[in-house]
Amino acid sequence: MGIEYLTATPERVVGRMPVAGNTQPYGRLHGGASCVFAESLGSLGAALHAGPDRIALGVEINATHHRGASEGWVTGVATRAHGGATLATYEIVITDERDRRVCTARLTCMLRDKPAI
Repeated sequence: MGIEYLTATPERVVGRMPVAGNTQPYGRLHGGASCVFAESLGSLGAALHAGPDRIALGVEINATHHRGASEGWVTGVATRAHGGATLATYEIVITDERDRRVCTARLTCMLRDKPAI
């Protein structure tokens, strides 16, 4: 996927992903790649929110694909919408290099105690 994380806190995670290598047959960014990108950013935020003795498990994601991207990089910003003891929800906005919105996603993660190994 080529995802690069630029900043990461429990409140906000920023990353970027190349369009090249993540396209559908028509040369546009694949919607599934946008979902993987969104879930990667939101899950990292949820894991940071959960803390070192807990884990974050994705339970729901939805995405609206607004426009295609065919070259360069897309940037994703995951912003915490809710951070509770058992659930964390993030809104993820993905934009192209011209700062046009490509996708809006929402991810909810369940937070649990880390299982004993």
